[in-house]
Amino acid sequence: MLLGMAAITTNHGPPVKQFSVMLQNRVGALAALVKLLRTTSIEVVGLSVQDARDATIARIVVSDPELTEQLFIEKGIPHTTCELLVIELREAGPNLLQCLDHLMGAETNVDFAYPLLPSYRGISLLAMHVDDLEFAASVLNQSGFVLVWQDTLSR
Repeated sequence: MLLGMAAITTNHGPPVKQFSVMLQNRVGALAALVKLLRTTSIEVVGLSVQDARDATIARIVVSDPELTEQLFIEKGIPHTTCELLVIELREAGPNLLQCLDHLMGAETNVDFAYPLLPSYRGISLLAMHVDDLEFAASVLNQSGFVLVWQDTLSR
């Protein structure tokens, strides 16, 4: 996880921001986090959960990252953030392979990836953490992939 990374802004807008939060491995911990966010009208639009014996890491993409950051600080919720590259996949299987092939050809590693929750205009969205976000965005954009920025998810 990258800490203290300067925000990258492209001519399309800010990249999608992911929060990683460690939760106690108990019933209702994730629901409590989502309820807390909803108290300030923040929606979770992407979610990946990694379970361990004593703790769970919840990776979340939200509709309002600035307000989420403020809320986590006010409530003393430890978290880390990173920027994600989000792309549209019109045909999940073939488009996924094409995307990965382009990134491999550009020698860009995908650290982790997961789909986002909303049905965005009937198109699947894939969030990826990559070695170099600006370079990967350029490679995929030049290859015809449509990139999605935080402003779009915060609608």
